[in-house]
Amino acid sequence: QVQLVESGGALVQAGGSLRLSCAVSGHIFSSYWMGWFRQAPGKERDFVAASWWTGERTYYADSVKGRFTISRDNAKKTVYLQMNSLKPEDTAVYYCAVRLGESLSTDQRGYGYWGQGTQVTVSS
Repeated sequence: QVQLVESGGALVQAGGSLRLSCAVSGHIFSSYWMGWFRQAPGKERDFVAASWWTGERTYYADSVKGRFTISRDNAKKTVYLQMNSLKPEDTAVYYCAVRLGESLSTDQRGYGYWGQGTQVTVSS
């Protein structure tokens, strides 16, 4: 059983930075992507970033490109999302997720394992 636990969410002023963490427990017996999604109140869950399990490939939503960085420490079984130059529109609950297989997906329906989410609030 794969379990994901996010942490690091907080209230931060616009222009500030946060680093989210996603700790993975259990064993994943295939190649996979780690993804970050976010959901603002009243909106759908949107793709933010993804990393191939080796870290060799990463992909970002246009809205965060150049500001957010996804990284991973496989020894610690942890994936990070470094968020810089935060904007009020980045306010959301952030989720990490696992997609089994080699093809990338930016659709939440392509991910089978999810964490419980961590709240990020950016004040103006």
